[in-house]
Amino acid sequence: MRPYELPLTAAAEAIRARQLSPVELADSVLERIAHMEPRLQAYVTVAAERTRKAAREAERDIAAGRYRGPLHGIPMGVKDLIDVAGTATSAGSRVRADHRAQGDSTVAARLAAAGAVLLGKTQTHEFAYGLTTPQTHNAWDTGRVAGGSSGGSAVAVAAGMATFALGTDTGGSIRVPSALNGVVGLKPTYGLLPRHGVTSLSWSLDHVGPITRTVEDAALVLTALAGHDPRDPASLPTPATDYRPDAGTDLTGLRVGVPRTYYFDHVDPEVEAAVRHAVDQLQALGARLVEVDIPMTRYIQATHWGLMVPEATAYHEATLRTVPELYQADVRILLEAGELMTAGDYLRAQRSRTLMLQEWARVLREVDLIAAPTVPATAVRAGQETITWADGTVEGVSDAYVRLSSPANITGIPSLSVPVGQDAAGLPIGMQLLGRPLQESVLLRAGHAYEKTQPARDLAQVA
Repeated sequence: MRPYELPLTAAAEAIRARQLSPVELADSVLERIAHMEPRLQAYVTVAAERTRKAAREAERDIAAGRYRGPLHGIPMGVKDLIDVAGTATSAGSRVRADHRAQGDSTVAARLAAAGAVLLGKTQTHEFAYGLTTPQTHNAWDTGRVAGGSSGGSAVAVAAGMATFALGTDTGGSIRVPSALNGVVGLKPTYGLLPRHGVTSLSWSLDHVGPITRTVEDAALVLTALAGHDPRDPASLPTPATDYRPDAGTDLTGLRVGVPRTYYFDHVDPEVEAAVRHAVDQLQALGARLVEVDIPMTRYIQATHWGLMVPEATAYHEATLRTVPELYQADVRILLEAGELMTAGDYLRAQRSRTLMLQEWARVLREVDLIAAPTVPATAVRAGQETITWADGTVEGVSDAYVRLSSPANITGIPSLSVPVGQDAAGLPIGMQLLGRPLQESVLLRAGHAYEKTQPARDLAQVA
């Protein structure tokens, strides 16, 4: 196995045991980027010399006995919403053409402190306001969408162009591209990972989280990044926690909620079959399946849009009025639509969220987690605007992709997307596990146990 093919956990162990040097790993990943990037367009910028310099420093530190932990010497990418001192945070927009970050975001600083090696900034849908990342191609089929808005991060990890990456998630933007590219994506509890230095889409819905090749890898990154930061008003005062799951696969006593409503409505049959098969595997590992009804389903879309649209417009108010021509048309239309929403609309959405939080808390007292599809369909072809379901219902692609992921943003509960197979065309399918606030360990334990029973996944191999 070539170094770029190693998942984070395996690479970290090889580095710790002096069987692999950070320089060898960085060179392997950079060579992979040089080979794959022209076809996939996962990166905005790749700082190869900076990467090599950091890898040499990591190698020297480790040789001198200054090993910082499992992220030390590991090459990674960060979504181009996340500030890294001295580099541009373009957010995929001409509005930010002359931007340079003056300091590190909290998550970038914590990665640097852990010894991780930055490869570069990954592509995003403009200001994260979309579900496709149109400039990036799917890692399994370049004629299909990458998913968004963290499409660059997901494709980089799926194709071996980063050992792990960071994304952001406002309505599914970590989990959607992770599912569509066959990797693991974790949206933590709202406030668990600080957002200081991260460009906002919607203050009350935004999350930062890892995209990795395995569930154990996601746990390693979460352990390094979680913790309070007073510069983020939403940051939770949580103690340091080791999120790494144990090696066992016994899920006896775990109650897994299987939705009777919402999550399997208007879902591709191959997606449904793969997710239900994965749920059956959780049961085979000892979990007890419990049917649950998802509350307030008719209000989910209106609540999500009622919160996100006015908050996004408020963030962009100044530039929307001074340089509207610099926005892409799809994003500008959404931002202008936010100016037409009333304070009453926004307050009703907040009230709906409060009621939804109460109802989801009730459901999650009955079960330890809920298992459901991450997205209702695999990656559509680039340029496809709608999906037609078996009953004739026509749904916009972005509406379809956000439909099953947005409840976790509205409520702030953690959600983990895990690959659970492929459709007949060879495109990845994802299952999401949703849990109680600050119960990431439960999701990671279940996801890891499932993963341990499956064959090792190959990297995406674009012809």
